[in-house]
Amino acid sequence: MLTMWQKKAVTAEIQDRYIKATKKGKTKILDEFTATTVYNCNYAARILRLKAGKVIGYSRSGGKRIKYVIGKKKKTKRKANKIYSNDVFLALKKIWAIFDFICGKRLAPFMKEALEKLERHREINLDPTVREKLYKVSASTIDRLLKPERDRFRLGKGRSGTKPGSLLKNGVRTEFFFF
Repeated sequence: MLTMWQKKAVTAEIQDRYIKATKKGKTKILDEFTATTVYNCNYAARILRLKAGKVIGYSRSGGKRIKYVIGKKKKTKRKANKIYSNDVFLALKKIWAIFDFICGKRLAPFMKEALEKLERHREINLDPTVREKLYKVSASTIDRLLKPERDRFRLGKGRSGTKPGSLLKNGVRTEFFFF
């Protein structure tokens, strides 16, 4: 009995020969292949017909069209080089704390002016490279870098103080009469 890996290796070897063969040759190859792998004849023929790169179907998932391709590897997500190092993160965290934990949208526009004033008053001491990176950082990048810190300060399920009650759930209307 062959293992799955062995069956795949045998299939890869025979596949090219099967595609190029004549009808009589295909019959002979198919008989040998089914005897070796113990596959059903129809399944074996289908496997041998499929070649790498051939599209075998489409489907939809979550509004996106998915294409099924034989033997094609998935695209690997490339890893981008980090622009903002840990030094930039630590400086940004300190600035964020000084300015009372404001969001990136409000912090980014006056970052240059804030850094100059903080350095002048010796609140923060920065490398020239870190300073340049902080001048260029965008609001969304600030929010992205500070997300783990912001999540640490998060309280429970949110800020709502309203407690659900049975009257709200049942939709009961209460009326008050004053005499």
